[in-house]
Amino acid sequence: MRTPVQNAQLALLLEVTGTPKPGNVDRAREYPDLRFEHFMAGAVGANDGLRMVGTGEPVGESFERAVAGMADQRGGNTQFGALLLLVPLVRASATGELTPEHAAEVVEETTVADAAGFYRAFEHVDMGIGDPPKGMEDLDVRRGADAIPELEARELTLEDVLAASVEYDGVAREWVSRFSRSFETAERIVSANGPVPDRAARAFLEALASEPDTFVVKRHDEATAREVTEAARAALRGDVDPETLAEELVAAEVNPGTTADLVAAGLFIALEDGLAV
Repeated sequence: MRTPVQNAQLALLLEVTGTPKPGNVDRAREYPDLRFEHFMAGAVGANDGLRMVGTGEPVGESFERAVAGMADQRGGNTQFGALLLLVPLVRASATGELTPEHAAEVVEETTVADAAGFYRAFEHVDMGIGDPPKGMEDLDVRRGADAIPELEARELTLEDVLAASVEYDGVAREWVSRFSRSFETAERIVSANGPVPDRAARAFLEALASEPDTFVVKRHDEATAREVTEAARAALRGDVDPETLAEELVAAEVNPGTTADLVAAGLFIALEDGLAV
């Protein structure tokens, strides 16, 4: 029987093997500087951090270690957002039943030190982050560890930091909404048929069709994100070939990364719930 840590790593691997995932790296499509192999290496590299949180180490410190290991490959950031979802979910599963309520308890128990670990994680990857929310200029994550004194002065926990980002960041939104879309994605995967990577690809398309991807909004704009959502809906209706859509989004360098993060979290929840592989 696999441990939560092993299932988290397997979830990262299964997520990237699913195809087509329009706009994202998968086993059939890559970007010139971001390839399938980088995601595989990232999943392996994250193991130490995932093991830490699974054995009771602090959430923030574990997340930083997972990101540092993930980044130990030549592609740069591959799974930062997925790890930000998986770390609290692994802690929840390792310390009790994996439910939205217990996951929310993990979030509520985060500390200022956890927030500091989160900020240190940004020193390991180039995230291409935009400007911080109003009132958070001194807490710009691009400052990395330099922002920690301000964190401590304001006594902000990791939950506090992420709650300030919910309007524009889908991963942060999961932290304060009991991982609602992650659990919803898990239900889609469990209720589907066929090989797990195929189920993951279908769940990706369904999640992409349900609401605009916040990573696309950050890298492009709201209009582009809404166009991608409409295209995903057309693909689900059968009006557009998902393979064609995948090629078009990769060519346009439109990468719905937040949706991929949700699928990784959904896969983990499904695996912990007994999904057979």
